[in-house]
Amino acid sequence: MKKIAIFASGSGSNAQKIIEYFNENPVAKVDIVLTNKREAFVLERARNFHITSVTFNRDELYNSDVISNLLCDRQIDLIVLAGFLWLIPANILRMFPNRIINIHPALLPGYGGRGMYGQLVHEAVIANREIFSGITIHYINERYDEGDVIFQAKCKVEITDDAHSLAEKIHALEHMHFPRVVEEVIMKLDAKS
Repeated sequence: MKKIAIFASGSGSNAQKIIEYFNENPVAKVDIVLTNKREAFVLERARNFHITSVTFNRDELYNSDVISNLLCDRQIDLIVLAGFLWLIPANILRMFPNRIINIHPALLPGYGGRGMYGQLVHEAVIANREIFSGITIHYINERYDEGDVIFQAKCKVEITDDAHSLAEKIHALEHMHFPRVVEEVIMKLDAKS
């Protein structure tokens, strides 16, 4: 059975959907949840499912081997970023080639990059009067939102939508597709091993 580590910075609704999806799944399980924010609600979600959680600071991620050693010790197979707002450092990228994926609340390459996350993305989409928005699930590299695309799904942006209503549509797409795509990526790992 493959082991998943989830990195999150906030509420963790996507993390919970993934945890639920793999709760009794023979393919994989969520082994650990990691966050850079002590007050992140994702910690409560992890506790509710009896999943180990770890909080870390910038120094522990970027200037030490604390997190990379933890991932190795727990024999993690796939890292899933679910609302995690920091870049993944080079040492972890090297340890997990094509085994770190992220979800972005827009159709990349549009509305990606540093500073484009969450509500800021939806506000920009509305301000530019886009006809469609959506989600992108992609591999991670050393730059924000530039890794190879794995999956995209789109929704119509209605004239009556605001950033809040668009966010609700995007969350629905995330919750519908993210766990299944995580499973597909894990199945490909199995095929390679």
